[in-house]
Amino acid sequence: MSNPLHFSLIILLLLVTPFLSLSSEDVPSSDDDDLSEIDELLAVDEQEERDSLQKDISSEAKVLSKAQRIVVELNNDNTQKTIEQNGFVLLLGYTPWCPRSAELMPQFAEAANLLNELGSPLLLAKIDAERYPKTASALDIKGYPTLLLFTNGTSQPYTGGFTAAEIVIWARKKIGDPVVRLNSVIEAEAFAKKYSMFVLGLFEKFEGHQYEEFFKAATLDNEIQFFETDSDEVAKSLFSDIKATKPFIGLVKSEPERYTSFEEALETDKILQFLDLNKFPLVITLTELNSAKVYSSARTLQVYIFAKSDEVKSLLQPLQEVAKKFKSKIMFIYVEITQENLAKPFLTLLGLEDSQKIVVAAFDSKISTKYLLETEPTLGAIEEFCAGLLHGTVPMYFKSQPIPNNENASIQIVVGKTFDYLVLGSPKNVFLEVYTPWCMSCDATSKQVEKLAKHFKGLENLIFAKIDAAANEHPRLEVTDYPSLLFYPAADKSNPIKLSAKSSLKDLGAFIKKNVKPEDNVAKKDEL
Repeated sequence: MSNPLHFSLIILLLLVTPFLSLSSEDVPSSDDDDLSEIDELLAVDEQEERDSLQKDISSEAKVLSKAQRIVVELNNDNTQKTIEQNGFVLLLGYTPWCPRSAELMPQFAEAANLLNELGSPLLLAKIDAERYPKTASALDIKGYPTLLLFTNGTSQPYTGGFTAAEIVIWARKKIGDPVVRLNSVIEAEAFAKKYSMFVLGLFEKFEGHQYEEFFKAATLDNEIQFFETDSDEVAKSLFSDIKATKPFIGLVKSEPERYTSFEEALETDKILQFLDLNKFPLVITLTELNSAKVYSSARTLQVYIFAKSDEVKSLLQPLQEVAKKFKSKIMFIYVEITQENLAKPFLTLLGLEDSQKIVVAAFDSKISTKYLLETEPTLGAIEEFCAGLLHGTVPMYFKSQPIPNNENASIQIVVGKTFDYLVLGSPKNVFLEVYTPWCMSCDATSKQVEKLAKHFKGLENLIFAKIDAAANEHPRLEVTDYPSLLFYPAADKSNPIKLSAKSSLKDLGAFIKKNVKPEDNVAKKDEL
């Protein structure tokens, strides 16, 4: 960091230099008083600047001092001693040039402050892996940022979220402090303000089988803060819709669906399943931070709404009402369509990567299928689309380019929408080239096919065709190597014959002559 005092002195010198460079001949004697006044003003400004800088430096020093007390900066000399002398250490390995490290640092510092307020025995520390590479390597820090929890000197990788609250929750659970006990309304309300989501447990006594199941669930869950109390008044202050009976467990979220009660047998597995189904908002906004959790959710059937933020504003509230009806079965996710790193991978799967309109689609990761709402995305249409997904009446979606005009073409262009009738439904033999634009050897194969199409132009029972597999899909087109050559016999379209794309022109010609019946050949009898 540049020295602000040094910078100010440079500016001051630049201001003063023009006056100092004037000779006595250059300055009229009648202006001596003016020059003296300027010198006085400059002296005052310089002193004020020094005083201001000193205040800034002192203030910054206080902040740094506080940060150093809470987050310990490690180096080659103190790392081993710090880890050995503290039972619990959460270590951040970072580099100054890493953007993700820069994003995580303020969250890590805030987590340190929160843990300090909670009186946690956990020490937070950080090490600049670029400055101390050998020490970082010895700690098994390979990527940046890396978070490791040391318990009595033994490390385990961090698996939690990356907000300050998520770091605190994960860390407290791992050091054996998974539940916060609340004894007063004031204490409860103060804690509740710090968490956008939490679990509340109300028990007569903090013992017995049901409480043990609750405590076990709190230990196994890595994402949500658990609170417990034996006070009806405290519980009511956090969960206004609470039932009067004990024990009670409920989930509180900072969104329209604020309170959700757990109403099954109080068992660990059922509590965790309840949380997994209810922890997300009714309509989730996909971000870099939550994407991993969303993709790994137990609800594998997910409906995505790709739209611009101004388009989704009026749609969001009524969409939440639709989401309520399918909450246990379907996850609803909003993706800002202009965020390429989040939206484009999905839109590319749909063949809609250039879309500027609202796109509603569904993906089922369990069976690797995708579905597209192909009508106007009204709320009624979205609700009907979701109901159809659950009833199996919505057909799977296969991307396709627009239907081309193949009139007078020697090689027919096949797209996803025309594969059935141009290839599978055709009464003729079909010689199909499957290619992709990024395939380096596809051009050479295309030229071979063009020569074959020209040579066998007179065969009325043979169609030459090609399909771009990057932009078109069909359930019966199961090809993973490009280029691929497939021959669909007229008599049996269900068993295409795969030919080597490395075959010579002569070999391909011989194959066609052998597999197309002589009586169907017309006119063309020349040898290749």
